[in-house]
Amino acid sequence: MEVERVQAIASTLSFLTEDTIPAEFIRPETEQPAITTFHGPVPEIPTIDLSEPDQEKLVQLVSSASKEWGIFQVVNHGIPNDVINKLQSVGKEFFELPQQEKEAYAKPPGSQTVEGYGTNLQKDPQGKKSWVDHLFHRIWPPSSINFQFWPKNPPSYREANEVYAKYVREVVEKLFTCLSLGLGLEGNVLKEASVPGLQVQKDDHHWFDAKYIPNALIIHVGDQIQILTNGKYKSVLHRTTVNKEKARMSWPVFLEPPAEFVVGPLPQLVNEQNPPKYKAKKFKDYAYCKLNKLPQ
Repeated sequence: MEVERVQAIASTLSFLTEDTIPAEFIRPETEQPAITTFHGPVPEIPTIDLSEPDQEKLVQLVSSASKEWGIFQVVNHGIPNDVINKLQSVGKEFFELPQQEKEAYAKPPGSQTVEGYGTNLQKDPQGKKSWVDHLFHRIWPPSSINFQFWPKNPPSYREANEVYAKYVREVVEKLFTCLSLGLGLEGNVLKEASVPGLQVQKDDHHWFDAKYIPNALIIHVGDQIQILTNGKYKSVLHRTTVNKEKARMSWPVFLEPPAEFVVGPLPQLVNEQNPPKYKAKKFKDYAYCKLNKLPQ
């Protein structure tokens, strides 16, 4: 059965309204940004200069942002602008290809992986769909890469992604070191375990717009680190909004442990006064529940 892609649907509509958008893409009022976005004074998501020469200060900044917000932006991260621009360029070129050419990289039906070109990432109990198309593939380590899902067109797609991955790994190393040291652990503990439109939810209360900083990296702590740190660092709810006048593209990089790796609170962070808050489970079981919106 042919899958309808959001990009194809949008191209057939002269304008986007509740009358023209298919009903399965219209979110409940409790999830609609126009209704749920906070419009008062907005607190800014922390922005951290990753070139800070004082490591103790950098560790404190990263640790505080992770504990209070669970999300922050980093600038002066060491990834050259031309590397970011090239990555964005080949990504846009891919999504501008004819639909039939993009479908050659589609996620196989019934596949248990997120890799491939697709539209639906999570199963929704109400049958709702997200207004987004995506292309996911692994970029590291080399042994896990499946080039079946790497587009051959544009020709520079592979090189652009490999160069970007090299720089991103350096940023990740630095951030994991800061996160570990911020908990009073050795610098490699956590590493071993392991267009404006972004909004975040602060303290299970209001949704706020994230300030757009060109070429900054937005760092989301995520569920696995929240579990590993027994809740000291928090995972934050976030979402993206759509613009009816212009397409929005993002290039997320997910860091995840091996499928069989058991994720649970680190023993160093658990004691009688601070018992485990989360049960340990294999990452593949966590991911299955997450993608199918099942209780953890």
